[in-house]
Amino acid sequence: MRLLRLSLVLSSLALLSFLPASSSQDLQIVNAERRIDLSSHIIKVFLTLKVENTGTSPASEVLLAFPPTQADHLALLKAQAVIGKRKKKTYLPLDVNPAELPDGPNGTKYFSISLHNKLGAGEVATLEILYMLTHSLDPFPVEISQSESQLVYYRDSAVILSPYHIKQQTTFIKTPSSKIESFSMVEPTNRAGAELRYGPYENRSPYSYSPIIVHFENNNPFAVVEELVREVEISHWGSIQVTEQYKLAHAGARHKGVFSRVEYQSRPGSSGTSSFKHLLARLPPRVHSMYYRDEIGNISSSHLRLDSKKSELEIEPRYPLFGGWKATFVIGYGLLLEDFLFESPDGRRYLNFTFGCPLVETVVDKLTIKVVLPEGSLDPSVVVPFPVNQYLEKKYSYLDVVGRTVVVVEKENVVPEQSSPFQVYYHFSPIFMLAEPMMLTSVFFLLFVTCVAYLHIDLSIRK
Repeated sequence: MRLLRLSLVLSSLALLSFLPASSSQDLQIVNAERRIDLSSHIIKVFLTLKVENTGTSPASEVLLAFPPTQADHLALLKAQAVIGKRKKKTYLPLDVNPAELPDGPNGTKYFSISLHNKLGAGEVATLEILYMLTHSLDPFPVEISQSESQLVYYRDSAVILSPYHIKQQTTFIKTPSSKIESFSMVEPTNRAGAELRYGPYENRSPYSYSPIIVHFENNNPFAVVEELVREVEISHWGSIQVTEQYKLAHAGARHKGVFSRVEYQSRPGSSGTSSFKHLLARLPPRVHSMYYRDEIGNISSSHLRLDSKKSELEIEPRYPLFGGWKATFVIGYGLLLEDFLFESPDGRRYLNFTFGCPLVETVVDKLTIKVVLPEGSLDPSVVVPFPVNQYLEKKYSYLDVVGRTVVVVEKENVVPEQSSPFQVYYHFSPIFMLAEPMMLTSVFFLLFVTCVAYLHIDLSIRK
């Protein structure tokens, strides 16, 4: 407990030492409700803000602030405006972009929500915000045996960090079960089963911060893909070949002691509760020629379920994964070209594919998607709904002359909610489809001419 109190005091002092002397904002938050879902290792936060313009000039944006401890782990941020009331409610998506505020606390990261219509003096707007955090649950103890449950720490603030004055706010924290070891008290604080309630708090000044720590049980699989390289190779002869190379790890409390497979199989309810041995991958519909293997060879412990709308692959690594353990494997499959390749009105071809990781409830530390275009493709461009790193490469395959253009897209800290479609556009002339057949025809023709010439040449020695 002394360690927890010291951590809370240091966190408060570190943040309060950078507070600005005053706030020049003309907005205030009338009411704020925050719901934090800790049921998995991906933290989901639902934030509802009722914003009022107390100034004299219209406001076109609303700022969100994140402390340094959360800014580095922020994976997804979405916002929408609520229009209407009750059954007549409609939701309008809003643009969210990084922003800077020179008088804010050091290390605080800001995002600007652009309002669709400017908020006039005295007007009120309701915003709903969703953001997700990864690698924000710290196992404690950091090592557990096979028979122990996994306990984790979650650190946050009982009040919302904001550059605006907040008249009233409440925070709800939902844990996976009612097994909560301890939690910080910032009155008023209430607990009901697996849910904690902080607040309501009234009239909090800008950049108020009240650090809290929640210590609770979380035995959900902490599945993290440290690196995923996904190669999508397009062939205009009617198929798409996808190859996915995974480096999977269990990011929970490290396993200590000896692993007993007999105990693991005979006591599934109490032995290795935080480990996982099954993974579900949601693949595109109508996959074929699927394989699942690792460095040793093919892994037969997989089940593929197909229908007209989706394909689900249930895979089982060669061994269950405990905290700190890792596994590498490859998944490959084929797709029909007609389901994913289309032609735009301006004559360009474009691939419409899904961004993200097919594995359910996994975090991808680094995702690399390589789209291999047919030889002869020109002017490639990528349309992705969020910021990514992109560049071009060259790849040489069999019968290639000038090589194939490879569009490479990279992104870090990817969550399942970012599995949205993206497009790769390029120009392609059908004449290039004849390159390989003409090359093969020429080779066989030259071979035939050589054989005929050889049969008609007289190589005998005459006197």
